[in-house]
Amino acid sequence: MDILEKLPPLEDRLKEVETKLSEPTVASNPDRLRELGRTHSHLKEIVDMGRELRKVVDELNDAKSLLSSDDQDIKELAQDEIPKLEDMESKLVEDFRFLLAPKDPDDEKNTIVEIRSGTGGDEASIFAGDLFRMYARYAETVGWKVEILEEHLNEVGGYKEIVFEIQGNEVFSKMKFEGGVHRVQRVPETESQGRIHTSAATVAVLPEAEEIDIEIPQNEIRVDRFCSSGPGGQSVNTTYSAVRVTHIPTGIVASCQDEKSQIKNLDKAMRVLRARILEKVREEEDQARGNQRKAMVGSGDRSERIRTYNFPQSRVSDHRINFTTHALREILDGGLDILLEPLQSADRLKRMEQA
Repeated sequence: MDILEKLPPLEDRLKEVETKLSEPTVASNPDRLRELGRTHSHLKEIVDMGRELRKVVDELNDAKSLLSSDDQDIKELAQDEIPKLEDMESKLVEDFRFLLAPKDPDDEKNTIVEIRSGTGGDEASIFAGDLFRMYARYAETVGWKVEILEEHLNEVGGYKEIVFEIQGNEVFSKMKFEGGVHRVQRVPETESQGRIHTSAATVAVLPEAEEIDIEIPQNEIRVDRFCSSGPGGQSVNTTYSAVRVTHIPTGIVASCQDEKSQIKNLDKAMRVLRARILEKVREEEDQARGNQRKAMVGSGDRSERIRTYNFPQSRVSDHRINFTTHALREILDGGLDILLEPLQSADRLKRMEQA
């Protein structure tokens, strides 16, 4: 079987990584140890699957060779086993091909999500709040942690903008599908004639950038400190704890005022800044190569309309894969897997085509 020809080089690579993991220099380098540990885990999963496939293929070949046996009992036993082994082979081939598919190197990373209200005034701000609560509730169901990094409230209770980090197991592998324009159609509470309004919010999803991913020299950043303020200019505190960080070469800015501690605000702002700079660098690399970095459904561009939430019909439509469901309330309450699973399946098929 042709696909099994890819197994021996992977077995050699796995042995090589295992050897490196046992070296004292690696054990004393936490970053290198973590990187090799992730590589080992991924390789072992592929190799174990490939070995299981190889075993089933060998058993299937043996069973087929028994069909020519003169012993009728052995022949009948082989006839019974062959369909079962063929089913196992078919499933293992599909699973092995998926594991061999190009893997997004960011899938295991924590994620920074930015939600901004778009067209629609107050309704757009309220919808931005709905989206944040949807993600927060979903994160809670899967055991992820949400930390707000920056927020700008609207007077009606929504968000002009909110930036938050989600920490957990393989966060980006799911959240990356959320980047783009989310559109809502509903009747505002202030609408006396029952007319449906259309509003929108944009979502940007960035993999968290560690210092080893993007190095920012100290002389390339400017840190401004100021007093925090709430909606309408209301003072949050009277100390200069709020922080705005500017990356001078690119002009990229990140700020944080949620903490009373200036040091904590600076740490949060730097996390956002690193993620935004890394995303800009990768976008430029993609343009230079003329291709997309990810094999994901859609481009993830925040200007691309990806989904519509229609309240009167309790309908949610994902325009990238022409998927529609009427479980709007369940989705907004955190049941995001209803949308993510078909998106992941479509993404999986694309990756398998590249394997």
